[in-house]
Amino acid sequence: LKYVARDDGKSILASTSWDGTLRLHDTTEKTHVATKTMECGPLLCLASSDSDGVLYTGGMDGSVRSFDPATSESQVVGMHSSSSGDGAATPACSCLVRFQKDNSNLIASASWSKEIKLWDVRSPSSASISSFEIPGKAYGIDLDHNNNRIVVATSGRKNAFFDLNGGKLEKKLERDSTLKFQSRTVRFFPDGNTIAVGSVEGRVGVEPLEDLGLPSAVKKYAFKCHRVNDMVYPVNCIEFHPKFAGTFATGGCDGTVVLWDGFKKKRLSSLPSFPTSISAIAFNKDGSEIAVASSYTFEDGDREHPKDEIFVRKLLDSECKPKPKS
Repeated sequence: LKYVARDDGKSILASTSWDGTLRLHDTTEKTHVATKTMECGPLLCLASSDSDGVLYTGGMDGSVRSFDPATSESQVVGMHSSSSGDGAATPACSCLVRFQKDNSNLIASASWSKEIKLWDVRSPSSASISSFEIPGKAYGIDLDHNNNRIVVATSGRKNAFFDLNGGKLEKKLERDSTLKFQSRTVRFFPDGNTIAVGSVEGRVGVEPLEDLGLPSAVKKYAFKCHRVNDMVYPVNCIEFHPKFAGTFATGGCDGTVVLWDGFKKKRLSSLPSFPTSISAIAFNKDGSEIAVASSYTFEDGDREHPKDEIFVRKLLDSECKPKPKS
């Protein structure tokens, strides 16, 4: 899920799914705007920009593709390939981020074939600018826009960090996650000095980046979440609130979305339960609205499950604002 930047003030939400389609909805008018089949198999990721409203998708076939809602045109930006060239690993493009401002022509993508690539969307060539091997399959990615730094969470509980330097990627650090089980998602804190990692074991780890020489407002800690009695559910997504620094939301396979104060280690509020697993969440630009994808993620295997739905809900400041010390 991604909110699309618009000059006309409309609230447009973009979503991708395993049926290979990109959909746009106007959340103010509650109307369907557009549907585009991207012709690359299931869509695994989505990136947008504040500059031009163009959307980028990552497909199961390894492709990175663009879609311009203004013209309805779609193009192939580049392709990931199978590892070792022998087809042993699916090249699926599982993670995408787009740089902003002066670097808005650049996109970074990471794949299940254990590679990260940097693309120039203006280039007529489909060749990448930079390419690095990463320690495992890419399961999560985020971009610190202030420092042009990328983190990729991979299989094997690894986190890899890359900086944009001179228009190319530069590898800065590779380290283990503090969590003992596989990562599902990763996000930078707004200041870029700390990351939050969600795992399959119903736990979030808050990890300062002291290895990169960065001061952090918090010390390393982890907390349990998305658990019901003895049942432990994966944490599928983490998103930071755009207005209140340190406030982030988590979505889990228990069908709940919870808001947390990452600095004070406090639970702020939770939304009413949804029909099935939460596969994605997104805040609009001012944090007054949250979009929630309720979509079974097959954590219990193939079984009957509720239909896939996207819910949009208004948020009050009182649900998201950190509480003052008493």
